Amino acid sequence: MAKLKQISSELIIKRILVENPWWDNGQIPFAYAHLKRRLYFDYLYKQVTLTTVRRATVLMGPRRVGKTVMLYQVVQQLIASGVPARKICFLSVDAPIYNNIALEELMHLAKRALNDNTNEDFYFIFDEIQYLKNWEEHLKSLVDLYTNIRFVVSGSAAAALKLKSNESGAGRFSDFMLPPLTFQEYLHLKDLTYLLTPQQYEWGSHTFTLDIANDWDKLNDHFLAYINFGGYPEVIFNDEIQKDPGRFIRSDIIDKVLLRDLPSLYGIRDVQELNSLFNVIAYNSGNEFNLESLAQESGVDKATIRKYIEYLEAAFLIKILYPVGINTKRFQRDSRFKIYLTNPSMRCALFAPISYNDDHFGQMVENAIVAQWLHRGNMPLHFAAWTGGEVDLVMVNPKQKPAFMVEVKWSNQFVNNPGKLKSLLKYCAENKSKIAWITSIDKTHHTVFNGIELCFIPAATYCYAVGKNSFTNKMMLFNS
Repeated sequence: MAKLKQISSELIIKRILVENPWWDNGQIPFAYAHLKRRLYFDYLYKQVTLTTVRRATVLMGPRRVGKTVMLYQVVQQLIASGVPARKICFLSVDAPIYNNIALEELMHLAKRALNDNTNEDFYFIFDEIQYLKNWEEHLKSLVDLYTNIRFVVSGSAAAALKLKSNESGAGRFSDFMLPPLTFQEYLHLKDLTYLLTPQQYEWGSHTFTLDIANDWDKLNDHFLAYINFGGYPEVIFNDEIQKDPGRFIRSDIIDKVLLRDLPSLYGIRDVQELNSLFNVIAYNSGNEFNLESLAQESGVDKATIRKYIEYLEAAFLIKILYPVGINTKRFQRDSRFKIYLTNPSMRCALFAPISYNDDHFGQMVENAIVAQWLHRGNMPLHFAAWTGGEVDLVMVNPKQKPAFMVEVKWSNQFVNNPGKLKSLLKYCAENKSKIAWITSIDKTHHTVFNGIELCFIPAATYCYAVGKNSFTNKMMLFNS
């Protein structure tokens, strides 16, 4: 039998040269050169170029949120800032030609391609790092050994990356989470921020600024488009993908996580069970669940559901909110909970785009708002529930009191009929809360009812404000 041939070093070097065209022409590939940058770019770039701390940057996030594009834009900015183009190396670890090659060997092959034996002031970027077994051990070794080289890695299997970077990279890795687009970023990337104008309000004892629409019909149409397609940068600019979102989002994003990433990480054998459970959750996103109802609808036993929910949340596909009672205390047993998609457009991809008249539209408005809060990190976000009443969103302070509460409505009827908000008013009275927020379609209004200030804000504006404030807060923490 003929001896099997191995991939030669020369062939690998040819591939490395193809991946780094800027070594010759000083330019990143044209497909990436003119794309608008996400709002997170400046902060990623600052972390990548931070020299006071010797750490590798680990860029994490769900599939298709723009990680690879941002890495090419980092290359572009490094060159523009004066870093020699031949001191920046980009390698896609998922390429079959690099299979089972250690990071250090790839690094040496790249320097061989450059005919550069120095270890000074290099930037090495490894995209899709999760495809290398024990990548965190390789990376930690490189950070320790090569003190004058900056290492950046990225990967879509967020659960695996987070798990392994925390276990093995303590003191050597700096995580950077890139989430799906907020509504603010959607408007930013599509050059639509002109639709909003800052306006100052003085409601009761509160003074604040809201971004108010110049044309509510147009803004709400884009809000609808965001709910249906807006989580992924590539989708919002591609009409063909929007005609068949399932082909792109379901097959390239959801299925790869459900059928490949999670099974390989957690040893899941029955991927159809996981897929069935996720379909039930996605279709009913924003609803209240319990293990019994999920087991009945999905056909998966309760013990397995507990594990799968944990895995889906770790993979940044869902977010679970637990209830508090009318007194804002957590229940001793978390037997009931709400589940939200971290990106509402996943539901559109799995089933069909929704419209204003869809029975699920109100739920997806609520889902979109919750998704903006997730950009803030680990916020104590809950819903309040008791016999005969519920409040959609409650932020709980360390003293187990409501910091604020929001009732999400896609309706203007409560602006002139605040007495119909019976559950919200009862919850405020029980907790001696003097202010509450309610979303509407396009009405901005303030009134006092039974001694409680009720602040009405259009849902699109509120969604924009939460995303904007979450982003600002996150970047303030990053810069502190």
